[in-house]
Amino acid sequence: MKVSLSLEKTTTNDVSIMVDALRASTTITLALNNFEEIIPCFTPEEAIALSEKYNSIVAGERSGIKVEGFDVGNSPQEVESFEIPSDKSKTLILTTSNGTRILKDMESTVLIGSMVNAKAVAEKALELSSDEIDVVMAGYRGNFALEDFLVSGEIIYWIYEICKDCEFTDYAKASILASRNYDNLCKGIYNSNSGKKLRKIGNEKDVDCCILKNITNNVGIYIDNKIKLL
Repeated sequence: MKVSLSLEKTTTNDVSIMVDALRASTTITLALNNFEEIIPCFTPEEAIALSEKYNSIVAGERSGIKVEGFDVGNSPQEVESFEIPSDKSKTLILTTSNGTRILKDMESTVLIGSMVNAKAVAEKALELSSDEIDVVMAGYRGNFALEDFLVSGEIIYWIYEICKDCEFTDYAKASILASRNYDNLCKGIYNSNSGKKLRKIGNEKDVDCCILKNITNNVGIYIDNKIKLL
């Protein structure tokens, strides 16, 4: 079994784990406590149209800020605790700057990974994979994002703990080494470009949520343009 780490585009047709640490992966994972399915989309206009079609809640952000007219932003805690009106479906329409954007190009079996479900998503990926697990960092506008690298390292560490005979690329090994000191990991995420930006616009509690380790066994799987609980 090969375990690799990539930026934006996956290297496999087998199993991929999408990681957008701040905040889409965490939002999706915790939203599955509240919603039956999540439909990721790629523009605010598409999100509004889909919310009308499915009579559903619409969530998302651009540049870290809730899109005007949406029910909720890309906040894991707010989405998880959102009170769904009785006349609305339990479908969530979600659009974000990075994580939802890269899903559309993946032809593999795609799972959603984060700090909050790192161990669970590692276990599920190993159950599903027959050849290669590729952890895919969403990054930021095509660029490396420190928070995604560190959280990917936590996920890959759990893959290693379960499957020590797996073949890990050097990039994957580097992410494990970078993630092993939890205090340093937290500092790295807080001081990453995305972490600083979110804290500056008043979303520090979201960052706090996104660095919690293994608080849920939820694993989202992306099939037919929808994310459901695996």
